[in-house]
Parts: sequence; C-alpha cells; structure tokens
Amino acid sequence: MTPDTLSNTFSALADPTRRAILARLALGEVSVTELAQPFEMSMPAISKHLKVLERAGLITRGREAQWRPCSLKAAPLKDAAEWLERYRRFWEESFDRLDDYLRELQAREKPRGPKHK
Repeated sequence: MTPDTLSNTFSALADPTRRAILARLALGEVSVTELAQPFEMSMPAISKHLKVLERAGLITRGREAQWRPCSLKAAPLKDAAEWLERYRRFWEESFDRLDDYLRELQAREKPRGPKHK
C-alpha cells in the first residue's frame, strides 16, 4: 500500500455517511437504491459518496441491466488496520514501559512512619 492509497482510505472513512455505507455493504452486495434508502439525501449526493469510496478502492460498482450492485472490497480496510496496528503496538509498549517505571519509582520510595519525639 502506498501512502497515497492510505490517505485515500482514511479520507473516505472520515465521513459518517460513507462509514454507514461500508457497514451496510459488510452485510453483502446491494443496489445503489437500497444503499440510499436509510439516508435523507438525494441520489446524486449518494452517488458522490459512492464515487469517493470507489476511488479509494473500498467498493466496486457493477452494472447488470437496471440493477447497479455495490460490494465491499476489504483489502484497503485490511491495509489501514495493519498500519494502525503498528502504532497501537508502539503506544501499548510505551505505556507498559511507563507503567513499569512508575511501579519501580513507587517501590523505591520508603514509607515514612510517624515521627517520634
């Protein structure tokens, strides 16, 4: 995956309508008309969202007579998840080291009892 491809994927995922479209497509192939039903927007607006998703490689659109099926392509999502995983591991390991360091500092501190006169 090239950085530009990754940028296109994250840009496409930035919109809640497009994420909802992808969630619906995760259930299986549907027509553009079926995809548009839950949204209060025009077909041209839905079509613009689909074009963004298609350019990012997240969906494919077919043409079978009057039916315009859309389906999810998982590869770009997998690539984005793998990219995010590297950073998740980095931060998790960093926080684990910080936690170990803080425990070590606490163990070094000597508890102070009450002062006797």
